[in-house]
Amino acid sequence: MVFLRGEPGGAGRSANRWHVLALLCFSLLLVAVDATVLHIAVPALTAALEPSAVQLLWIIDSYSLVVAPLLVTFGTLGDRYGRRAFVLGGYLVFGLASLAAAFAPTPLALILARAFLGVGGAMIMPATLSIIRQVFTDRRERAIALGVWGAVAAGGAAVGPMLGGVLVEHFWWGAVFLINVPLLLIALPLAVRLLPPTERRDHPWDALSALLSVAGLLALAFGLKEAGYGHTIGRGAAVLVFAAGVALLVWFTARQRRLATPLLDVDLFRRRGFATGVVCVLLAIFALVGLELMLAQYLQLVLGLSPLGAAVRMVPLMIAAIVGGLTAARLLDRVGLRATMSGGLALTALALMPVLAWGVEDHPVMLAVCFVGIGFGVEVALLAASDTIMASAPESRAGGAAAIEETAYELGAGLGIAVLGTITTLVYAPALLVPPDLPPESAAQARESLAAAAHVATEIGGPAGASLLAEARFAFVGALHSAVLVSVLFLLVTAVSVAVLLPRREAARIAERERERVAV
Repeated sequence: MVFLRGEPGGAGRSANRWHVLALLCFSLLLVAVDATVLHIAVPALTAALEPSAVQLLWIIDSYSLVVAPLLVTFGTLGDRYGRRAFVLGGYLVFGLASLAAAFAPTPLALILARAFLGVGGAMIMPATLSIIRQVFTDRRERAIALGVWGAVAAGGAAVGPMLGGVLVEHFWWGAVFLINVPLLLIALPLAVRLLPPTERRDHPWDALSALLSVAGLLALAFGLKEAGYGHTIGRGAAVLVFAAGVALLVWFTARQRRLATPLLDVDLFRRRGFATGVVCVLLAIFALVGLELMLAQYLQLVLGLSPLGAAVRMVPLMIAAIVGGLTAARLLDRVGLRATMSGGLALTALALMPVLAWGVEDHPVMLAVCFVGIGFGVEVALLAASDTIMASAPESRAGGAAAIEETAYELGAGLGIAVLGTITTLVYAPALLVPPDLPPESAAQARESLAAAAHVATEIGGPAGASLLAEARFAFVGALHSAVLVSVLFLLVTAVSVAVLLPRREAARIAERERERVAV
């Protein structure tokens, strides 16, 4: 392993940067997988901790909603104090939070542990991209490295449910977190050895902007979730919290325009291609991650599959996403940027439409076809959107553009779970017909979620339990149809908007700029 200590410019350095890429992609994979690894574990987790519907959404969602606002904050702090230090610190936070999450005794403890996982993920994720840009100075090699990084980021969301299914099937729900600990114990000494020191930049850092972005997004998410339930603070107060979140984000945006060195370069959104690409990333991930959670519950609690069986059913989505990532660049060259981006979104919407006709019966072949369309369409649209974002931004603002793209990715994951989860529960709860002799407290628990209803049905057993579970399955399928319909409408509107807002001339200009970047 002596070659790892090679000097810059020599053969040792040449070998070293690819080892650095492998380590950074491994780090990114941990962060990306954790956004979706719990989806398959929801029934087992609900049976063990008995969270309310709001608590369950926060358990799943707190990770992405903490990562999203902190990405820009930690990205700028890494530039100021050293990215290597933030990767190493992120490993420690991520590992300790994983340990706490694995053995969390209550829903609140798990929510807090997931939030700290988000802090660790936000420390790691932006630093990985910045270090890649640092160690790959050759443009062609950098394009390859960034392509690998993007594939890992998108593929992690698809791998999560598969990994979760295997772990829950053979161990218990906490294993989806505990597995991070030994992996990080291996990665930490490698990171100390491999990651290069980074030059610190002495530029101002605005703590108020960081506070406004984090508080605004969290208030937005909390208000949205509570507005659907009203259990904790009531619907009226939830609307006020939501409005406060909007106000904080408006304040944040106005402040960025006034600062000489903003945390987030909001002026980039004045470029039509850039804004279109960011919206595409956000809504593509919104649909993928939000629906992945609902479909994972459908497979287990409606069709009755085991966690591993449900994960196996989702393998076509993962394979299609990988194939989409590998073929998207060729599609871009053949059919153009606008057609690739809008076509990927439209394909995803069309692949979801058969779900609207399903009931509680199994459709294994059509399910596989749907997952193939979703995985391929989302990945193709994401790559086209990423190219649009980076090609629309000047070279001097590439770092800010990348930070915005990462934020859109995590925000899309968080909002997808928040919005589609809230819609699902709003439709499910009133549609559930509980047996008249069911105790009021059990009836209230069953209306929280399908997983909670399955838990109650198991406890009461007999014909009453079977009747409750059958009614809950029908109610959930109706709620799933509502969530799918919202996603289909969002995707189709975005596909049409891309075709309209990104004219052929603009798309050709962006594509030409991207080819020039790679060719230099």
